[in-house]
Amino acid sequence: MTFTTLRYAVDDRVATITLDRPGKLNAINDALPRELRAAVEQADADPEVHVIVLCGAGKGFCGGYDLERYAEAEGEVPGSQAMPWDPTVDYALMAGNTDDFMALWRAKKPTICKIHGAAAAGGSDIALCCDLIVMAEDARIGYPPARVWGIPTTMMWVYRLGIEQAKRMLFTGDLISGSEAARIGLVHEAVPAAELDATVARLCDRIKGVPKNQLMMSKLAVNQAYEAMGLLNTQRFANFFDGIARHSPEGLWFRERAQAVGFKEAVRERDSGAPIAPGVDKRLPE
Repeated sequence: MTFTTLRYAVDDRVATITLDRPGKLNAINDALPRELRAAVEQADADPEVHVIVLCGAGKGFCGGYDLERYAEAEGEVPGSQAMPWDPTVDYALMAGNTDDFMALWRAKKPTICKIHGAAAAGGSDIALCCDLIVMAEDARIGYPPARVWGIPTTMMWVYRLGIEQAKRMLFTGDLISGSEAARIGLVHEAVPAAELDATVARLCDRIKGVPKNQLMMSKLAVNQAYEAMGLLNTQRFANFFDGIARHSPEGLWFRERAQAVGFKEAVRERDSGAPIAPGVDKRLPE
């Protein structure tokens, strides 16, 4: 297919999928989830491909959903309904996106995410669906919308980190460095930015010599253990909760602020540590 949000290439048993909206920090728009799934499925069906690498063009991997599109725009847009809202509409939308991102998890071949710059919010949703993640030490990963206006729909944090670190990441919405992500076991490895490409290439070289059937059996055996723990049911809750987060009193406040002052200022206010949506909840100070 013809892609508008990414580039696809195959070389020496490695398929490389590059998110390609660099002017928007590769932000997720309406088309990106579907195109990402199509590219992963194309690589998975290619008998010449043993490994799939996902990366981003420009300054970073992916800055999350395009808030100019989804937060600043007036009126109804995907993910923001007029009140009263129908939670099943949100669920259908976000569950569809999550299912597209999870193509990386379902692929019979190993998927490696290469992160420079940032994998923030929805960008972390995508990255954490991959089997292995290699980050630049100075890159950042996290889910800031956990402070208001979002719940990570792939909910891979708990399955990669365990209960305490997962709660820490979601209670704070912190963006942590690649070095810290590797230290706490969120990602496979963090290396100096200048060594990122070479490190991923060496990992691909080591994996691509393994027969595809062997890789498939190893991946399916590991994945089924996490699915037996309830991964897919956890994602069902997360997708419902994500819609609620965008239509809660505080979520509506965030979108109103984004429309009034721009999403960058609304994000700054969200992350400032001051009470969120003062006056919306009468228990909060004006």
